[in-house]
Amino acid sequence: MKKIMKYSAVLGLPVALMLVGCGKDPSVSYSADVKPILQQHCVECHLNGGAGFEASGFLVESYDSLMKGTKFGPVIVPGDSISSSLYRLVAGEVDPSIRMPHQKEPIPDQEIALIETWIAQGAQNN
Repeated sequence: MKKIMKYSAVLGLPVALMLVGCGKDPSVSYSADVKPILQQHCVECHLNGGAGFEASGFLVESYDSLMKGTKFGPVIVPGDSISSSLYRLVAGEVDPSIRMPHQKEPIPDQEIALIETWIAQGAQNN
């Protein structure tokens, strides 16, 4: 019995170490993951002079302008994607008439998941 306990303790440590990382999303980077999504789907309207900027004051030209939000307030609540209107708008969790992006195909689910994870991880400028 003592031998079995010794082996289970030895074998249990690697298993426990592998499980430590389970359930955690890999780190999502603003520059490598989120910015390219915004460049592809949002920049057309949300740059100076664009229709989206004129309507809301929202620019996606930089991390700082993204975090500033719209003339109505921030669109990202670091650590809380559900309270972040950017996530809710692109995920379609709002009235369909205001879903983003307008007049374009919806952002693919895997890209929306990256935005959600980035916000949940604190929306860092990384």
